[in-house]
Formats: sequence, structure tokens, C-alpha cells
Amino acid sequence: MTPQEIEALFTRESGDFLFARWGRPIAPVVFGVEEETLRVVKGAFEAVAALSGHKLAETDPELGSNCMVFFFRDWNELLAVPGFDRMLPDLDALLGRLEAEGASQYRAFRFDAAGAIKAAFVFLRMDKALLRLPAEELALAQVVQVFLLWSDRAFRDRSPLAVAGDKIILRPEIAGLIRAGYDPVLPAVARDPAQALRLFARMEPAQ
Repeated sequence: MTPQEIEALFTRESGDFLFARWGRPIAPVVFGVEEETLRVVKGAFEAVAALSGHKLAETDPELGSNCMVFFFRDWNELLAVPGFDRMLPDLDALLGRLEAEGASQYRAFRFDAAGAIKAAFVFLRMDKALLRLPAEELALAQVVQVFLLWSDRAFRDRSPLAVAGDKIILRPEIAGLIRAGYDPVLPAVARDPAQALRLFARMEPAQ
């Protein structure tokens, strides 16, 4: 992976570069799945946390749960969740847009005063395409996409996952980038594209 490719993964559609990682332990909670799938999602969080060196927690002292993952069949189901409009401003307009686009997933982030991630919300409308995916693949892909603030187009054309024999794994270069992104020497937030060079330098030993 070149510095230019790394830069592209954090350059938004607007042309702005923005890198951010979590500034606090992640306290995830999952809604709308059975116990078996819950264990799979929890396992994905544990695997990526071990890779990155970032900590998981049972609760966040400020928010309780700071990473919420919702599985559902229809976007309008979210309207029935009490207090949901406080988590997502302009909820009606957002859900109308997502439904009109035929979207099956959406992620929203909240940030602390320094700009590091302090909360994330993952919404998965289980359409036919998502229902066909193995739970392990779906869970790992979603967890990877909340551990860093990737560009809104980062994985539009290529998944962060790969097939190794009969297993679904993280692409090695994406795993290396997540590990580099949590290097404590690097800032938790960067708006300068030079951050891509710093990340690249920390990936080289593993390449």
C-alpha cells in the first residue's frame, strides 16, 4: 500500500483529508439479533481491538454504551425507538433519504473536543444482499469501519476483507493500517495529508 493509497482512504468526497481514531475505550452494544449473532459481533470487536491495541469496555462513564449497532428490516422501524431523534438530528429527513437511495447501511460518528471519536452508530437494514452474507463477514466488515474514521468512499469499490482458504479475514494492508493508526506516537486526529506518510512509515516493517 502506497502513501497515496493510504491518503485516499481518509480523503472524503469533499476533498478534505481527515483521520481520526477513538479517544476512549469502545463500549459496544448490539440490538436486533439473536444470541448466536451477538457472540459473532462481540468476537469481531474483540479481534479488531486486539489487532489495534485499543481497549474495549463494558460501559462508557459518559454515555453508557458509545458504539451502538442496530439490525432491522425497515428504516422506519427506527422512528419507533424512544429518544432516537436525539441521537440522529433531522431523523425523518435522514431516513427518507436513506430509504429513497435504497441504502442498506449507515454509520454516524460523534467526536470529543479534540476531534477523536467518542461514539459511533451503525445501522444495518437487512435486505436480501446483507442476509446472504455470513454473520462473521458482515460483523467484521462493520466493526472495521468504526475503528477508524475512514473516508465516505473508502470501501465503495473494494471490501476491507479477503478470503483465505475457507475463512474471511481482514486484508493484510488494512490490518496493518489499523495497527499503525493506533500507534500512540501518532495523533488521534489529523487533517494534514502528511498523516498518510506517518502511517505508511509505521506499516513498512510489516510489509
